[in-house]
Amino acid sequence: MTVKTFGELEAAIMRVVWNAPKPVSIQVVLDSLARERPPAYTTVMTVTERLREKGWLTRVRHGRSYRYSATRSADDYTAQLMGQALDASVDRARALARFARQLGPAEAEALRTALGRRTDDAAPGEG
Repeated sequence: MTVKTFGELEAAIMRVVWNAPKPVSIQVVLDSLARERPPAYTTVMTVTERLREKGWLTRVRHGRSYRYSATRSADDYTAQLMGQALDASVDRARALARFARQLGPAEAEALRTALGRRTDDAAPGEG
């Protein structure tokens, strides 16, 4: 499945939703968008609804309004984008190696740990 990158406001809305401990209203999203000139309420409502229509958000009625929550995690979104970038590469192994060289020590260790778990968790014949 191809995932499109979010536009600036879409990304900001998704960050608010992903960081919220519970479903959020449009007003909470709007209040969380700390900008010099925050977008209009109707703009945030329209973009949030478009994210819902695209399958990124779900909503539940709460009184006369809705509360929104993410259908997929930020990690899933990022991983899908990274996978698409690798798919566009002529040589995945070289692209991965170049990416790994760009990682800081903590990120490299996190990657080693994740790869170790993947190998440990793999069924016979996998990994």
